Amino acid sequence: MANFAKPDVPRFSVDVYQNEYLPEGGSQVDAIVTVTATGGGTLGGALTTPGRPSAAVAVMVDCSGSMDHPPAKMRGAREATAAAIDTLRDGTRFAVVGGTHVAQEVYPGGGRLAVADPTTREQAKQALRRLSAGGGTAIGTWLRLADRLLSAADVTIRHGILLTDGRNEHESPADLRATLDACAGRFTCDARGVGTDWDVKEVTGIASALLGTADIVADPAGLAADFTRMMETAMGKEVADVALRVWTPVGAAIRFVKQVAPAVEDLTHRRTEAGPRAGDYPTGSWGDESRDYHLSVTVPPAGLGQEMLAARVSLVVPQPDGTVQNLGAQGLVRAVWTDDMAASTAMSPQVAHYTGQAELAQVIQQGIDMRKAGDFDGATAKLGRAVQLANASGNADTAKLLAKVVDVVDAATGTVRLKTRVTEADEMTLETRSTKTVRVKK
Repeated sequence: MANFAKPDVPRFSVDVYQNEYLPEGGSQVDAIVTVTATGGGTLGGALTTPGRPSAAVAVMVDCSGSMDHPPAKMRGAREATAAAIDTLRDGTRFAVVGGTHVAQEVYPGGGRLAVADPTTREQAKQALRRLSAGGGTAIGTWLRLADRLLSAADVTIRHGILLTDGRNEHESPADLRATLDACAGRFTCDARGVGTDWDVKEVTGIASALLGTADIVADPAGLAADFTRMMETAMGKEVADVALRVWTPVGAAIRFVKQVAPAVEDLTHRRTEAGPRAGDYPTGSWGDESRDYHLSVTVPPAGLGQEMLAARVSLVVPQPDGTVQNLGAQGLVRAVWTDDMAASTAMSPQVAHYTGQAELAQVIQQGIDMRKAGDFDGATAKLGRAVQLANASGNADTAKLLAKVVDVVDAATGTVRLKTRVTEADEMTLETRSTKTVRVKK
């Protein structure tokens, strides 16, 4: 069993990178906002209650009939869940859910959560050995059971881990969407697809809606290591429900708010109003980490030499009594109008980098969709542009994945040829990981 000392509550900081200069008549302001959480405990008990368990975790394991084809998938799922349970910190509340066309409590049962200790870990692993494959797939029922179990726990962090090997064939897309809408903001969830018979957009959509990660584990033998990493990350989270609060002045409007590192995630439509000219954008749970956000604002044009505050960014956490806890970190986005053409036309290196990374994610998705639809010329053009962007930004991991789908003739110009034979695993890996980005070069 891994031994995890409880880290101090993180201290948050906000840094803003932008070119604040606009030409006469200019109205678009772009900035990269870097949010960093580091251990320090300076927030005291504002975010956690002494003696209160810090986390509750529900592991949802696909037990549908297809998990027995080949049997290595079911075996790998049992071993991976056991490894995740071994990684739980003592005192963590946890449950295991078996998922088919219905959701079943595998451990501990009775509509409750177990408390992690040597005894309950062993009991959970014994229960896992009795898991067998049979039935259909209705992922929404798994998530709703996980939500009921997790919501009963008086904890800081609520997290799910979901494993599936197939498509959500026993409930409608509308039912799954309604479930995701109901669960959003109640717990975060990492989703994994094992093998190659699952739907990438379905699994990544679950992770996106619940502010978690998504990935492919093509070989079931890799599940245990992946589950261990996921649980280690979950055990490192200390602050839940952090929101990026953005205030804009009269006349200004938000164009978009996107997370751009470690992965691209558009948060614009998730805004909730937070008072006059302010809105909150959810970012999920935080441990010791750093993330980058692209904020784009339209402001009223002003005269040369004029300056204005285009946006103010802060971090807040909702409290049980309906108030919010301000995390004490703030960043300012400015706009200054100038007739200096060199100043007003220069693009911030950070903004330029992440604009390219967002385009990279988009053209990969477009290229794969075109390839599946038989539009090979369009796919070649889009994936060629992806190769060019990955090469220019130093995104070596994505470049390697692209090289399994296209033959690269010239990376700098994006000249490629589609490979005639591409394994399903390679194409799904590229699609699943297309939103992962690299940090801007300092």
